[in-house]
Amino acid sequence: MAKLLAQSIKHPQKAEQKMLKAVNLCKSVATLDADLLILNQVSFELEEGKSLAIVGESGSGKTTLLGLLAGLDKPTSGEVWLASQSIFELSEEQRALSRKDNLGFIFQSFQLIDGLTALENVMMPLELKGDRDAKNKASAMLEKVGLSHRLTHFANQLSGGEQQRVAIARAFVSQPKLLLADEPTGNLDTNTGQKVIDLMFDLNKSFNTTMILVTHDHQLAERCDHSITLSAGEVVKSSLTSIEEPSV
Repeated sequence: MAKLLAQSIKHPQKAEQKMLKAVNLCKSVATLDADLLILNQVSFELEEGKSLAIVGESGSGKTTLLGLLAGLDKPTSGEVWLASQSIFELSEEQRALSRKDNLGFIFQSFQLIDGLTALENVMMPLELKGDRDAKNKASAMLEKVGLSHRLTHFANQLSGGEQQRVAIARAFVSQPKLLLADEPTGNLDTNTGQKVIDLMFDLNKSFNTTMILVTHDHQLAERCDHSITLSAGEVVKSSLTSIEEPSV
């Protein structure tokens, strides 16, 4: 009887944790004639481990939005919440520490340090955290991205695809809560770009990293769990449900 009773009880599913919330984000800059509105009332939320593509024409506000989500720029109004923390309630120094501890970045132009080897580039975020096992962890991550034979090569000795794989390894090596990527396949040919996309989503699944990508690549956008489309700074299309403002 006890066994039958236990089988009949339906245990509630664990609610998905909201990793990121953007609430009524606006960004404007002053010009000689009037304020120029770059983003207008952008709101969305994203669960832990999910991926989001931000798409739109050039000048639609995609990169500006990414900078606000990272806390690299401040909005004219609105909020960004990383887990349970409103990041613009933090000081500039505190936001920098939060980025170091919680965020990873991938750029279109790779942003590797020329004077460092592939291994040293990947070690850097770990060393900034004081990780004494940085070398072994970086070596293991470069092996994951297929570059164990390139550990001692400098950036100018690597192909574009190899440089982006180093950048991906650097972004994931500290297992960030949130990964932000700005046109990660923009400088790559189609075949290399596809390999980079596959690699990013494999690592996304392995580490349960929440991932936000700015892209013109429709194939990349379709791989994401969700997408939003910006036009003239406003969300004109979204696969995400509307959100409630977080309680303070």
